Amino acid sequence: MTRDTLHSLSGHIDREIDRILSRALDGEEISGPEALQLCDANGADFHAIVFAADQLRKLQVGETVTYVINRNINFTNVCVKHCGFCAFSRTYRNEEGYLLSFEEIIRRTHEAVDMGATEVCLQAGMPPDMDGNLYVDLTREVKKAVPDVHIHAFSPEEVLYGATRSGTSIGDYLKALKEAGLGSLPGTSAEILDQDVRDTISPGRITVKEWVEVITTAHSLGIPTTSTIMYGHIETPVHWVKHMELLRDIQNDTGGITEFVPLAMIFQEAPMYQHRVVKNMRPGPSGMEVVMLHALARLMLGSSIPNLQSSWVKEGPKLAQYLLTAGANDVGGTLMNESISTTAGAQYGQLVQPRELRRLIRDAGRIPAQRKTNYDL
Repeated sequence: MTRDTLHSLSGHIDREIDRILSRALDGEEISGPEALQLCDANGADFHAIVFAADQLRKLQVGETVTYVINRNINFTNVCVKHCGFCAFSRTYRNEEGYLLSFEEIIRRTHEAVDMGATEVCLQAGMPPDMDGNLYVDLTREVKKAVPDVHIHAFSPEEVLYGATRSGTSIGDYLKALKEAGLGSLPGTSAEILDQDVRDTISPGRITVKEWVEVITTAHSLGIPTTSTIMYGHIETPVHWVKHMELLRDIQNDTGGITEFVPLAMIFQEAPMYQHRVVKNMRPGPSGMEVVMLHALARLMLGSSIPNLQSSWVKEGPKLAQYLLTAGANDVGGTLMNESISTTAGAQYGQLVQPRELRRLIRDAGRIPAQRKTNYDL
């Protein structure tokens, strides 16, 4: 079914919604105001948006759904930041704080590769008084010990912290990471790319301007990145749209973003929810919001960032599977260990076997394919 099918439903959906979706299916870029109109949809209009996103996914990337065999290594939970949504971090003196040795990180990397992993993702807290060369030295040692593994590591927040601690520029620090063996950068620590929202949920965290600088500098050096959004707290659809417009502008300028990953807020153990320190905070997104955001991401970003991931960690396997009919074409990685979401209260995050991901994909009527970090099959 194609745009003609959507037109056959036009007597049942709003004319303006029909016009916007038809433009998207014709390959045209929908504007911010148009995207906001879609966010208000319900009933038949809502279903038409989801249907259009699925059709656009089919046109842009086909029927294949990808996954990567990887391992998350959250090598320390000691952090100088106090983000309201983070239940993972601990202070330096907290008895629950830990810092893995290089030897242990390398052992876990070897273990992951022995299980078929092609990627390790290294992200963690930011310890006080950290040696500015820690991230560079860690990358070099892991790459030396396991040269064939792809190192996907260090959020823009960590890159900024490392550069600050070492007294170098962001560009020089990223060059050092690349020379040490860094393969790509996760586009995390984005949350919502709106400064007012950031100042409320994570005061003192990397600013929007700094986040963009790290990401675009990485692209200029040939380091690809992912991109993310964290939603379901105090933001509104206006913020969703502004966030995705900014990502689209970056991608149109640099072409360095490999995927977009919507991340639902895990609220159960988040300090700002538990202690009610932030007004008007939602307990994560509703199911309708989850589906709408994925569909909107396909309609807004699909022509520039064609790979849209549904997170089984955040949504659980069943909803992640359903999102494959709402624009998504990737289910992420096996992870093996994931400490940040599970500490916040997520029910999922430990190892999912590749055969289980393939089963989820096949049961959705799609074709599973293992990929590398850069989406090569």
